[in-house]
Amino acid sequence: MSDTLNIRPAGGLDFVSVGALVHRLDPGIVPWRKASSCQIHVSGGEFNVAANLADCFRMNTGIATAMVDYPIGDMIHERVRAMGVTPFYRRFKHNGVNGPNMATVYSDRGQGVRAPVVFYNRSNEAGAQLKPGDFDWGAIFKNGIRWFHSGGIFAALSETTGEVIIEGMKAAKQAGAICSFDLNFREKLWNIWGGAHKAAEVIGRIVANADVLVGNEEDLQKGLNVAGQDVEKRSKLDPSAFFAMIGQVTAKFPQVKIVATTLREVASTNRHTWGAVAWVNGKTHVSPTCELDVLDRVGGGDGFASGFVYGLLAGESAEEALKLGWAHGALLTTTPGDTTMVTLEQVKAFAKGGSARIQR
Repeated sequence: MSDTLNIRPAGGLDFVSVGALVHRLDPGIVPWRKASSCQIHVSGGEFNVAANLADCFRMNTGIATAMVDYPIGDMIHERVRAMGVTPFYRRFKHNGVNGPNMATVYSDRGQGVRAPVVFYNRSNEAGAQLKPGDFDWGAIFKNGIRWFHSGGIFAALSETTGEVIIEGMKAAKQAGAICSFDLNFREKLWNIWGGAHKAAEVIGRIVANADVLVGNEEDLQKGLNVAGQDVEKRSKLDPSAFFAMIGQVTAKFPQVKIVATTLREVASTNRHTWGAVAWVNGKTHVSPTCELDVLDRVGGGDGFASGFVYGLLAGESAEEALKLGWAHGALLTTTPGDTTMVTLEQVKAFAKGGSARIQR
């Protein structure tokens, strides 16, 4: 990939992301209105990629984020370290009553014809209070940084979080890193304070600093204000509309070298057809497709992004990097939670056409 991205061959940290940590309460297939117990998953779109790269792909990764000094924060911190991610915290004190808080995501898994339901409690969220100047990027990057990442969920949290991303990207660029951004457009979050107009303005200023984008047609349309076809009127596995939009993206942001996304056709909550595509410096690449028996779909897109980034960092071809992202995202949907439980060997085997035959 040296002809497309000038990736540093080594660094103290292979990958650093900036974003908000959350904990997801998961009652499984039971709807929340009838739930009596749940699992707790530590998550965050930006963290998930760092965690997957550390745990499955054995890379040195970090997360710049907010941390609240109270028991929920302690639990989240333990999971961060368990995944092998180095934290760089801006710490907040909890007042014992109403925060600041680590955000909570409530998400059941659905079942069959019943779709998963997701809602949030991000009231007085510490991550939304992050602002420029909260992180010493020079200190974080002092031993070298190869790749810097953030996403649209963190950008949407407040008027200051997008500025933190821009500040981090500029510092990472000065340190010689590649910068990526997952558009991850969440209309609910933007409607709280900015709306569609503000979303396009903020995301546009962030993407002006990015080399690599992750996002589907809807993300491109709503996040970058790029015209496109009605995404509901054709197969979700047809990449033609996605590729047709890239010219508009690169006209607005000529420094962008790669745009990638997953393709997912949903037959039921538990049965998906899965694929991925990438535009890499003028060339298009399409992954194989496979049928997924989905246990937990949350985090599949971040699973794709982490496998794809790993491939690029490891010097693989664009086609091979896409297959690694496709394979890891697929495997991640077979385990509970938002972050990886699979191994690099399993990912490589599936990317090469492996099957579900028992491993003895």
